Amino acid sequence: MDQSILPASTTIKEFEYFLKSKYEIGVFTEIHIAQLKNINKIAKQHGKKMIYHVDMVHGIKSDDYATEFICQEFQPFGLISTKSSVIQKAKQKGVCAIQRMFLIDTHALEKSYKLIEKNKPDYIEVLPGAMPWMIQEVKERMNIPVLAGGLIRTKEDVQRALDAGASAITTSKRELWM
Repeated sequence: MDQSILPASTTIKEFEYFLKSKYEIGVFTEIHIAQLKNINKIAKQHGKKMIYHVDMVHGIKSDDYATEFICQEFQPFGLISTKSSVIQKAKQKGVCAIQRMFLIDTHALEKSYKLIEKNKPDYIEVLPGAMPWMIQEVKERMNIPVLAGGLIRTKEDVQRALDAGASAITTSKRELWM
C-alpha cells in the first residue's frame, strides 16, 4: 500500500467524506450486507479501492463462504478479519488479506503469532496501534507489513506508529485523514 493513512468509515457520512479525500484506499467497518453493493459501486465510480472488515459485516456470518461471496460479488481490494478461514479464503481469491490482532496480553499475543504463522496474511493490523514498541516487535517477529489501528488520536501518534515500522494507519478519526 502506498498511502500512510487508511481512512476507516463506519457510517455513510464518513464514507462520503472519504470519497472526497485524496486517498485511494479506504476501509469500511460495521456495514450491513445490503449496503455493500451500493458502497462498492460508488467507491468504484470515484476510483477508490475498498477494504471490508468481514467480521463486522452485519447480516452475514464471517466465514469462508461469506468471504468467497464478498470476493466474487464485490471484488474488494482487501478484507480484514481475525478469523483464519477468512484470511485463507481471501488469499485464495487474490484479495489482500489483513489479519487483525488484538494486543491484550502475552497469551493472546502468542496465540495471534501462531495464527499469523499459519495464515501468512499480506498484512497484520495491530490494535491498539498506539503502542509503537509492539508494532516494532510484531513487524520484526513476523516479517509481514503491519497496519496500526485503534487509539491513535493525534498526528504524533500517527508518526510514532509509522516510525516504529507501521506501513499505514487505519483510523476513523477524520482529522488525521489530512
